[in-house]
Amino acid sequence: MSSPSLFRHRNFMLLFGADVISQVGTQISMLALPLVAVVALQASPFETGLLVAAETAAFLLVGLPAGVWVDRMPRRRILVAADVARAVLLGSVPLAWWLGVLTLPQLYGVALGTGLATVFFDIAYQSYLPSLVERDRLVDGNAKLEIVHSAAGVAGPGAGGWLIQVLTAPVAVLADAVSFLGSALLLGRIDAAERVPERSARRGLAREIGEGLRYVAGHPILRMITAATATANFAGGILNAVSMIFLVRVLDLSPGAIGLLFSVTAVGGLAGAALVGPLTRRVGSARVIWLSAVVFYPFMLLVPLTEPGWRLGLYAVGMFMNSIGVIVYNVGQVSFRQAVTPEHLLGRMNATIRFVVWGVLPLGGLAGGVLGEIAGVRAALWISVLLGLLSAVPLLLSPLRRMRDLPPAEPAAEPVGDPADRPA
Repeated sequence: MSSPSLFRHRNFMLLFGADVISQVGTQISMLALPLVAVVALQASPFETGLLVAAETAAFLLVGLPAGVWVDRMPRRRILVAADVARAVLLGSVPLAWWLGVLTLPQLYGVALGTGLATVFFDIAYQSYLPSLVERDRLVDGNAKLEIVHSAAGVAGPGAGGWLIQVLTAPVAVLADAVSFLGSALLLGRIDAAERVPERSARRGLAREIGEGLRYVAGHPILRMITAATATANFAGGILNAVSMIFLVRVLDLSPGAIGLLFSVTAVGGLAGAALVGPLTRRVGSARVIWLSAVVFYPFMLLVPLTEPGWRLGLYAVGMFMNSIGVIVYNVGQVSFRQAVTPEHLLGRMNATIRFVVWGVLPLGGLAGGVLGEIAGVRAALWISVLLGLLSAVPLLLSPLRRMRDLPPAEPAAEPVGDPADRPA
């Protein structure tokens, strides 16, 4: 007998609804914040790179201890608090603009502050889903959530481009602030029980961080997934630092045109979310992880070849195909991580991996800013894409290459540490 659809699962649908509201607003802000810097404040490539770095630097600053705190505290409470914090910080941007006091340092501060909240939200978010649905339904749950991300990627940039063109970029950021408040209200209504370890089971911050590090480093698949994702994200950091300048100053596109272009390319993510289930069943849950990198990422070679006119389509095709691969890869590897990791280590496992794979983003952003200043934005795009091609290497060298499907569990999914230290 098949399980009821997750669309009839109350708590999952509250999480799903919160994600819908938040993701649309976030997509608007992804356009608005860089455009505030580039257009309203006339930021240089290096200054734009600093903004990209500030958005993700928090993963380096608090990524590892955040995992311990997420494992110690109710995750729903963390999700709500992070949403409220991001709403307040983003709301300060249009307020400062209306008062005529908006500056780049404030944008850096907002980016860093929202990044700190995002660290806790993302770690708690990925650790919370297994508390809401059975582990054999994680792929289904993650795929449905990725559909939200992809649909927001289609609708958000187009809406954001229109809002920015009509109302200006700082005002568009306000839409994201309101969306986070709506997300917090829905998350607050989830009533799923959570198991929070007793205080007596805690063994010190450094020791618990070490457990997460050892678990990931000792797992032959998790450590290779981490290396592959980190390589791709470093390349993505370079791309993010120069792409907006490339579109505005090299291709001479308006905010509305940029929003439309982002919406068209994001349809690839929607296609990826729809394809991941059939692809997983056809080629196997292990193969789909490395095949997604090998088959789809090479289309990114079209992006640096983009020129005004008909060759603008090269950018759309490259980003469209890459979006498919990113969604297929993420659903596959995140579902595997959630399935093989014991509940009491989920926060630290996610934190350890995100510390590495998101921690390289600010480094990539800084590298992109420097490369854009020294070699030009098109050369920086080429370096980003060529480096991204290397992300498939760790996956091809891992045990995934010899597997069709992922195991449902691993012996390493036992608590790490001395038996006397383990929580009851």
